[in-house]
Amino acid sequence: MSRTSFDQLLEAGCHFGHLHRKWNPAMKPYIYMERNGIHIIDLHKTVAKIDEAAEVLKGIAKSGKKILFVATKKQSKEVVAEKASAVNMPYVNERWAGGMLTNFPTIRKAVKKMTNIDKLMSDGTFSNLSKRELLQISRQRAKLEKNLGSIADLTRLPSALFVVDVMKEHIAVKEANRLGIPVFGIVDTNSDPRNIDYVIPANDDAKDSVEVILTACCAAIAEGLEERKAEKADEKASAEQAEEAAEAKPRRAARKVEEAAPAEEAAPAAE
Repeated sequence: MSRTSFDQLLEAGCHFGHLHRKWNPAMKPYIYMERNGIHIIDLHKTVAKIDEAAEVLKGIAKSGKKILFVATKKQSKEVVAEKASAVNMPYVNERWAGGMLTNFPTIRKAVKKMTNIDKLMSDGTFSNLSKRELLQISRQRAKLEKNLGSIADLTRLPSALFVVDVMKEHIAVKEANRLGIPVFGIVDTNSDPRNIDYVIPANDDAKDSVEVILTACCAAIAEGLEERKAEKADEKASAEQAEEAAEAKPRRAARKVEEAAPAEEAAPAAE
């Protein structure tokens, strides 16, 4: 069963593309028709592409890897933050810092700096600083939190990138392409799908459109995480059973020896 339906996507306005004069010819396979100078996206293909992307995302989550969500457009910020946080995935919704992927060690240093500031503030190290110095440090901390707070737990490069509006986030897409990180993207009719590994053709401007797609994809990620959790529980139970069996084996052997001993002692008396 599909994770979304034609009617659901239609109601969310996923079918509305851009003006014909702004279109990217590479999006032709995903365009159903033109109406009043506006391209209409083929939602049957969108449903299929969401299902395809969701299954891959589920597999990535099940393997314990991270998916980085990117959406810095005003209308998508809150939706991405909410959906990504719900499945414990990192996200960037303020500004994409150049080199966030290609220069990842430097980004990690900035995150560690933020953590160190928190530590020094909590242990009283900054208590002797002037108000001006404290204000400067607080501002620096706030800036780091705004830009990097949502990726503070990302200790290694993500295994995938999910991008809303691949045209606006072209720097992020380019960095991921360079590193061989697969890109999932909501691609509108004015964008180039050729650098996107998993294309989801849909309106990338409407909040409802973005939300319905992210809801389906994050539900798949949540399933992957649950399956991973269940597998770990099964592995733990199996390990405990094996351990109990290993401990029980010597006990059974000892009982056999104890049971055999009286019989051996009784044998000479019978002779």
